[in-house]
Amino acid sequence: MTALYDTIGTTYGRYRRPDLRVQAAIDAALGDAKTVVNIGAGSGSYEPAGLIIAVEPARTMIAQRPIGSAPVVQAVAEHLPFRDKQFDAALAILTTHHWPDPRAGLREMARISHKQIILTHNDAAFANFWLTVEYIPELPRLDLAERFMPPIEDTMRITDIIPVPVPWDCTDGFLCSYWRRPEMYLDPDARAAISGLALLGDDITGPAINRLAADIKSGAWDARYGHLRELDELDLGYRIIVAEGVIG
Repeated sequence: MTALYDTIGTTYGRYRRPDLRVQAAIDAALGDAKTVVNIGAGSGSYEPAGLIIAVEPARTMIAQRPIGSAPVVQAVAEHLPFRDKQFDAALAILTTHHWPDPRAGLREMARISHKQIILTHNDAAFANFWLTVEYIPELPRLDLAERFMPPIEDTMRITDIIPVPVPWDCTDGFLCSYWRRPEMYLDPDARAAISGLALLGDDITGPAINRLAADIKSGAWDARYGHLRELDELDLGYRIIVAEGVIG
């Protein structure tokens, strides 16, 4: 099985460590769920104690799962090898934008579970973020970016939407996590753990990162965005969506 993260997921184990504050928000959304399946589980971030199985298509990501983590099935979200309503809850953590058919994957989540917990982000992740506004405006135009907010609202029966502000020292290096630490985007291994940046060619990211490096060195970045260094957290459009089944 060929999967996207077999190519771009090699640094996830080091740079995509679960953040305890994000974990707490996910755990609260799960509530009293006793049996949980993690769809698009990657290297095992944010898996609760009640997790009994994970689903991941990429061997590279499966290989990075820590010893003692829940058993994993190699499969895709659109075709889940489980019975109807087999689980109390199904998780999908920053993964739905990678599914070739997000609507089919969401329907499969609803088929196998009573409650669905989806961590995703809306357009604010691109529209209000200095990295994509000023340095890499090409990122929102990726085909991948068109799915960053998949058709959840017109597919799922939503019961709650929970904002997830990004802490300034977030340990999970997703796209917007370094909003107060621009120097981290200069690290090629950190960029390799951010799917959108990893998918852009060096002809785009190279000049952009060089400009960012120059602006950091000259103080130009701090002149424009230094006020961010005073904040402890920032809302950049990340949301936990809680749903109970599909519409119709």
